[in-house]
Amino acid sequence: MNTFVDGLTWLLDGDNWGGPTGVGTRLIEHLWISGAAVLLACVVALPIGLWLGHLGRGGTLAINISNVGRAVPTFAILALLYMTPLGLSVWTTIIALVLFGIPPILTNAYVGMREVDRDAVEAARGMGMSGTQLLRGVELPLAIPLIMGGIRLATVQIVATATLAAVISGPGLGRIITSGFGRQDVPEIIGGAIIVCLLALVVEGLMAWLERVVDPMRRARRRRSRPDRDRGMPLMQEEVVSGA
Repeated sequence: MNTFVDGLTWLLDGDNWGGPTGVGTRLIEHLWISGAAVLLACVVALPIGLWLGHLGRGGTLAINISNVGRAVPTFAILALLYMTPLGLSVWTTIIALVLFGIPPILTNAYVGMREVDRDAVEAARGMGMSGTQLLRGVELPLAIPLIMGGIRLATVQIVATATLAAVISGPGLGRIITSGFGRQDVPEIIGGAIIVCLLALVVEGLMAWLERVVDPMRRARRRRSRPDRDRGMPLMQEEVVSGA
């Protein structure tokens, strides 16, 4: 318990937040590499998952191939990329994290598209919708919960795993922990671990909120659950006008 308190005290010390190696700088680095990795993983995985889910073909093969990245430890990928011309560049870390983030995004996008109600899809086809209109107007809105679930999972995993970048002298909060190990500074080690855990929890909460916000079906259900209120607004306005 005393060790945890010492780590928390170190973390709350303002002197440890400033400078090029302070917590503030490391936090910005961590957010930068994590955000870039999530964005690139989405750019790669989402179009593939959505299109294969729409077609209903090739999804199993694509998911199995992407899962190779999940099977290989991120540390091993970092070590292999370190031996390439990328060396110790920040892109070594980002590429490794992208490979780690692709599988859950691709899998959830594909599964989300395939689990869309087939009756709704056939009804949309019967109305004359083209393939692109069907994808954008029916399948994608209904698949959003699973798609966002995959992005949420990948984001939290990437934020937590980005700490390993410090092993190859990469940027991020992991440098605080490795620096503490190098100096045998236990409060610094515990302080670094605490802020990584807190950041992962905050990101989890934010992604859960975003998942609810962007779900069009959830918004539709909320509107349907308030019919009296929605109908009451025009009635009240008419009464005010007629009274005037």
